[in-house]
Amino acid sequence: MITVKTTVNVPLTKVWEYWTQPRHITQWNHASDDWHTPKASNDLKVGGTFCATMASKDGSMSFDFECTYTTIEECAVIEYIMADGRKVNITFETTPMGVTVTESFDPETQNPEDLQRQGWQSILDHFKKYTETN
Repeated sequence: MITVKTTVNVPLTKVWEYWTQPRHITQWNHASDDWHTPKASNDLKVGGTFCATMASKDGSMSFDFECTYTTIEECAVIEYIMADGRKVNITFETTPMGVTVTESFDPETQNPEDLQRQGWQSILDHFKKYTETN
């Protein structure tokens, strides 16, 4: 598994809302500034699905990220299986410094693990920035 994390200096309820609500997901879910998420949907329940379209801003590339939830513990844990069968575990923990968000995921085999870690960490860094400034 690959693990990335960040600590967000806002209340847990805000972290949870910004992580799970499509109107917020579309604002932070990108690894670099030349990409964006023009649409997202989220049925946040066990057996529910999440889908986000990630696209280059110049329109040259896009893909859908899809998963099915296997565990939801409000303001604490989200687990899901991606469309390709890989598993993801996300935890939300209140600390004296803020809320630590930790994501652990099964790597895919097409890209080096360091590249995957960098991409997921960059998305998490965008989440932190958006959540702390909005």
